[in-house]
Amino acid sequence: MNATIIGAGNIGRGFLGQLFAEAGAAITFVELDETIVIALNKRGGYDIRIVGNGETTFHVPVERAIRADDAEAVAASLASADVAATAVGARALPAVAALIAAGLALRFEQSTPALNVVVCENVLHSGPHLASLVEDHLEDELAPRLRRKVGFATSVVSRMVPTPTAQQRRADPLAIAVEPYCILPVDAPGFVGERPVVPGFRYVNNIDALEDQKAYTHNAGHAMVAYLGHLRRHTYIWQATEDADVRTTVDGALDETSQALIMRHGFDPAEQQKHVDDLFGRYRNRGLGDTVARVARQPIRKLGRDGRLIGSALLALEYDIAPTRIIDGIVAALRYDEPTDQEAAKLQTMIAQRGIGAVVGEVCGLDQNEWLAGEIATRYRDATKGTAP
Repeated sequence: MNATIIGAGNIGRGFLGQLFAEAGAAITFVELDETIVIALNKRGGYDIRIVGNGETTFHVPVERAIRADDAEAVAASLASADVAATAVGARALPAVAALIAAGLALRFEQSTPALNVVVCENVLHSGPHLASLVEDHLEDELAPRLRRKVGFATSVVSRMVPTPTAQQRRADPLAIAVEPYCILPVDAPGFVGERPVVPGFRYVNNIDALEDQKAYTHNAGHAMVAYLGHLRRHTYIWQATEDADVRTTVDGALDETSQALIMRHGFDPAEQQKHVDDLFGRYRNRGLGDTVARVARQPIRKLGRDGRLIGSALLALEYDIAPTRIIDGIVAALRYDEPTDQEAAKLQTMIAQRGIGAVVGEVCGLDQNEWLAGEIATRYRDATKGTAP
């Protein structure tokens, strides 16, 4: 199996690399960071540190690495691949779509068999989203072939892979540490033709339900631990998770979201609770060294209407569940003032200059007449002892 992975960052190297290596694939990475490309080609692979109860090492052999700006080489790799995957971040997808379109055009000329692209991006319905972007870059006559011969499969990435520190990157640009969890749910209907046999792939028919579960359980809980942990001056996620006050609040918030998810998707209540308990165990993984600042970063993005926090509250309200504890997490996010985080600084400036009511509307996308908007603003003012603008 020839696998082309676009993106050799945390998820590309720390998750997809292991999955495809376990499948015995010949792996080609496509990466913009020249330092990583050079290191991968020089070493012919890299080691993943798997940390939890103890530590093990997994070696990922790499056939080659290509610079993302070498469009001809990227197209050739995609034209000959048996399977491809992306892990670049939502903002980079338009640029990646152009690369994929060029590779598909060459592939169609060669009458190569169907190609499936596993889309590992933190955006809802990522498979159809990328397919639409790719189609925009193809000649009109090639669009029917895209739909017949290329699958774009949404996946739900839940493995926690902390970003290496600057010091770690200087010591080794390929350094990567991950948690033991190594399961990737993928959208079975998103594939065309034969599905690749990859250990760790979990083919599902209800990917929308798992996307909601990821956003409103895993992502929401992780973010709330970070924002509440920041207020209590914790440095690491494991410290915040072991704080009884933080745990009580986040437990309550995830109970609210779990009730709503059970009603929306019919999850088994015992299985949903088991999932929540497992997440807390994973959050407590000290070996990852995951920081509050990393998980809490970019609060403006995470406070969007469709995001993990506001989205959780709206989900609860949809099923007449009071989002009491969820709002505690939202208020903590609005108070996030980490000085090294540009978005946090911008958020605090916005609140100081425009007032909390305006910011809840602008950042959270809530109409001032919505109950949730007023409740968040009121609870924020109460939390800041009436000093908030």
